[in-house]
Amino acid sequence: MNEQDNFLKAFKGSFTSALRWHQLDTLWQVLRDDAAGGWYVYAVGEPPPEVPSDESRLLTFVESIDELLRREHNEEYCGIVYADDLQQPSFIKIYDPNNLGVSCGYSDNPPLPGWVLSKIRPVDLPAVAMPNNRKRWWHSLWKSEA
Repeated sequence: MNEQDNFLKAFKGSFTSALRWHQLDTLWQVLRDDAAGGWYVYAVGEPPPEVPSDESRLLTFVESIDELLRREHNEEYCGIVYADDLQQPSFIKIYDPNNLGVSCGYSDNPPLPGWVLSKIRPVDLPAVAMPNNRKRWWHSLWKSEA
């Protein structure tokens, strides 16, 4: 399996929500304690990072994203941050409070998260996450030019 396959397999894996704000606080503390653990900080839609963030950058991101989520997700619960393991995470999806769509539950085309924290080097999600029917449509447009 190559890096892209590893990342996509992890991305599509099983996740648990930090449903309550105190659960998010605990998750952030786990990240602070592991800030030098080789975390990639990826803003989906931007070019994926080539190297893991240093400790300072990860800590800055955690503080900033926590502030943004609490300010813009005006709910009594969190529920928009998901980790592969809340106690020992290696992959975290953070959904943008202003672009939720169907981030939980079931959807054939769920929205992409706004940010991903991962110990696996990320790939360009918008480029690889296009639904198959859209890929077929896109490719059919250009068949006559091939």
